[in-house]
Amino acid sequence: MLEKLKQYQDKIEYYTDQLHDVRFVGLMTFALMILLISWSGAKAIDTNYRLQKQISQLEQQNAVHSLANDNLKLQNQYFNTDQYLELSARQNFGLAKPGEKQLIVPKNVALAHAPLIENAEQVQAVQTRAKQPAYQRNFQAWMNFFLHRQQVEVD
Repeated sequence: MLEKLKQYQDKIEYYTDQLHDVRFVGLMTFALMILLISWSGAKAIDTNYRLQKQISQLEQQNAVHSLANDNLKLQNQYFNTDQYLELSARQNFGLAKPGEKQLIVPKNVALAHAPLIENAEQVQAVQTRAKQPAYQRNFQAWMNFFLHRQQVEVD
């Protein structure tokens, strides 16, 4: 037992002697400086990464908003064309070009050739789809195709 205490005391003296050695203290100081510099560099890299991610998200939002603005400009240009005015007059006022004839189809005949819609969710989906622009319906059709989704087709 006394021998173990002597060995323990010798180890303690060895380590305390090392702490008084200038080379050991310099080496520990150097190691501490390397750790602090590495930690600072890692934090800077992490901060730059987060800021770059925010910049990327804001640029994407900006691009989406500019595309929406361009879309609205094109839509406004379309609303000013004679083609839109003619279609609007046909739909809203029942007007037609000279010489055109209007066919009135009874409701039961029209419904006989329409696709069967089983539930309210399908009705809502069809109504929502009818309100979407053509490019959005086309994109949704492709997504449904690739994801193997079933949908009611109404044209």
